[in-house]
Amino acid sequence: MAAEALSHEHVTVHGVKLHYVRQGAGEPLLLIHGWPGFWFEWHRNIDALAGHYDVIAPDMRGYAYSDKPDVAPEAGYTDTAYADDIRGLIDSLGFAKVRIVSHDFGAIWVQRFARLYPERLAKLMLFDPPYPGIGARWFEVPHVLNTWYQLFHQQPWAEDLVGSSRKATEIYLRHFLSAWCAKPGVWTDDEIAAYVEAYSQPGALRGGFNCYRAALRGGAFAGADKKVETPTRVLWGDGDSIIPFAWSDRLGDFFANFELKKMEGLGHFMMREDPERINAEILDFMKA
Repeated sequence: MAAEALSHEHVTVHGVKLHYVRQGAGEPLLLIHGWPGFWFEWHRNIDALAGHYDVIAPDMRGYAYSDKPDVAPEAGYTDTAYADDIRGLIDSLGFAKVRIVSHDFGAIWVQRFARLYPERLAKLMLFDPPYPGIGARWFEVPHVLNTWYQLFHQQPWAEDLVGSSRKATEIYLRHFLSAWCAKPGVWTDDEIAAYVEAYSQPGALRGGFNCYRAALRGGAFAGADKKVETPTRVLWGDGDSIIPFAWSDRLGDFFANFELKKMEGLGHFMMREDPERINAEILDFMKA
């Protein structure tokens, strides 16, 4: 990445100061991270995409270098709250309509944005997206053995335990960043250190966990009875162990205009596992 071209900026939306990085020029392209993530999730993608678009990658509320409201999860960390933050962000930046690429929890928030504000969204890409059609499969045997962390995140002491030391934070984050990739050894130690630093910011662990708390209290997939109408491309890694490709079987129940592409040999963090391939996919769809 051309570090000198990467601008770190802030904007206040609904009383929450959001940090974002920006590079490039032209029509706006937003990159929305998931958990465990922040803007750095896209650091192997921004430079290539910025040759074609005005790329904005925010840290969403509760994450990394943005504000972390100390409010009840079901009040401040729902998909509706995040969708409204995205709308507020693009309003503040003066965009009438944007393209969005999103991943993991970011895909949940953007689905809500697409249903609430379809006129603000030109095209949508989702990577390995949680969506309503997965249903109870999250907690069916044997997959429940992989989703233990979602229940752990409900505990009020979870962030204290994981944040008890930087080493504890590193062990926890490294596990997910590694285990959810199709192949081992993807992340460098320097990259892991960037994640540890971001999640060592006061309140950052709690903010991420609050998303899971809100989701399990009914704060996800609001309005899902209405299909997303925006042209959508879904990339789904066939090596994703946490959100298996087989779970893509009901996308048609929730998306009116979509295409699904199986990404062979890739897992949950495909934007890092094969950035050149993913950058090409993004540009192919967004520029078509």
